[in-house]
Amino acid sequence: MTRVVAIILHAVPGPGSGPLETAFAAARAVNAARHARGFEAAGAVTRIVETRAGGPPFGARLRRLAALDAGAGFVVLGSGSVPLAGRADRRAFVAAASGAGQPLTNNRYSGDIVAIPARVPLADLPDLTADNGVPRWLADQGHEVRDLRSRWRLQVDLDSPLDVLVAGLAGAGGRAAAEDAAEDAYARVRDAVTRLRAVAADPRAELLVAGRTSAATIGWLEGATASRTRALIEERGLRTAMPDQRPPRSTLGLVLDREGPEALGRIVAGLADAAVIDSRVLLAHRLGVDEDAWPPAEDRFASDLLLPDRIGDPWLRSLTTAAVEASIPIALGGHTLVGPGLRLLLGRRGL
Repeated sequence: MTRVVAIILHAVPGPGSGPLETAFAAARAVNAARHARGFEAAGAVTRIVETRAGGPPFGARLRRLAALDAGAGFVVLGSGSVPLAGRADRRAFVAAASGAGQPLTNNRYSGDIVAIPARVPLADLPDLTADNGVPRWLADQGHEVRDLRSRWRLQVDLDSPLDVLVAGLAGAGGRAAAEDAAEDAYARVRDAVTRLRAVAADPRAELLVAGRTSAATIGWLEGATASRTRALIEERGLRTAMPDQRPPRSTLGLVLDREGPEALGRIVAGLADAAVIDSRVLLAHRLGVDEDAWPPAEDRFASDLLLPDRIGDPWLRSLTTAAVEASIPIALGGHTLVGPGLRLLLGRRGL
């Protein structure tokens, strides 16, 4: 069997990072350590590689790391990837990287983890900006990329402290760091989730889900919740968009352009009794797909945790204030929140 190296990339916060960003990095480090132990148990050599802002692009970094272990197969993931993966999942990725079969990913359209057999020449990998584009590159090279999209738990990703809470990892090894920085936020989010669950259990009520959700998630909602579902699905593939694609646009974003972010609560309350909204789609609509143009991570995390007083960006602060003060419960977050995280947010698992 071919030697397999599991590369876990961990983004280290910069010296000017705020408390939410620092606590979130600590929670992702816990997830990275868990993966390292799990992949070692599955027969791989593991390397946790720290990355910093301003370094080489993902593609160049992976080419360099692959050259250090020439002839090996690789499992590549970020420290926030697939936090709900189990032993069988890790064994499947190690087996795919060690054999002569095809590459394997959790999602071929936006991969958070990918197994790459040794026969794939990673020296040819272009300067991709992020790991999400690796499955598409592999397919463009003629490889039949297998994926595990049917395993919803492998679509959960940690992109925000809210995702840590939703994934049930706030009680894991990183709990103290996360909760010391965001105890008030967690209390507010827990209250919002309690109200969201009450709406989802009411057959007379309607729940709005807006953003990068999927037909599979909507299908789950229809079977697992009593409320009616109003879905606004848009900008799926936001992170893997090609340079020549049209810029991102959001239906809700167009209304906010006209009415202002402070109108969010009024607008959404006219559509539903509770809402779960992908705020990254709204930011991309307003500022473009490049996250460097968005409010900083600390602001985005504070918005997800419903803490407008901690947000410096005026537009995002107004949007978050509107969500907090709305007459209905509104949760703001990213892809995990409106996608696979809804099963956890509205399910039986406690927060």
